[in-house]
Amino acid sequence: MKENRKIRFAKPEDAENILNIYQKYITDTAITFEMQVPSVLEFQNRMSKIMEQFPYLVCEMDGKVVGYAYASKHRERAAYQWSADLSIYIEETYHRQHIATMLYDKLIDLLKMQGYCTVYAGVTSPNPNSEAFHEAYGFETVGVFRNVGYKLGQWRDVKWYSLPVSEYPECPIQPRSIGNYSGN
Repeated sequence: MKENRKIRFAKPEDAENILNIYQKYITDTAITFEMQVPSVLEFQNRMSKIMEQFPYLVCEMDGKVVGYAYASKHRERAAYQWSADLSIYIEETYHRQHIATMLYDKLIDLLKMQGYCTVYAGVTSPNPNSEAFHEAYGFETVGVFRNVGYKLGQWRDVKWYSLPVSEYPECPIQPRSIGNYSGN
């Protein structure tokens, strides 16, 4: 039987399922530089803050959350407002099933509708799977922050990727909140 896949907006009540995916990345890998697993309430608060402006998506397969992706502010200064950072995490047993592509496709479509022009992704390096995914998706390497983080007994690099997602208007308007599209 073929799995029923669905990409949808995350809801606050998804926080525990999303955190169950994320916590393995925190405790067992250097993929995220987060060191302590947050509480479900803290994680839910983070999600809510992000969802005020940006898309936060989950992928369900047969009703189970198996991956998630979201956008966030690239930098604080106003001139950066047309750029966003992307984050994506897939439950390990669901890797290589095109979930990341489905999530990024939807996430980027929403960001375009909101008025964003460029997206960025920071990937702890080495991370051959994520690096290959981002390069295959069309991202270009824009730089490497050498020894920018220390986790699991080693200094880690972060490779930054960039992807233009829409035209660069001469007089851009401020990006719209995702609430205009998601019912948030």
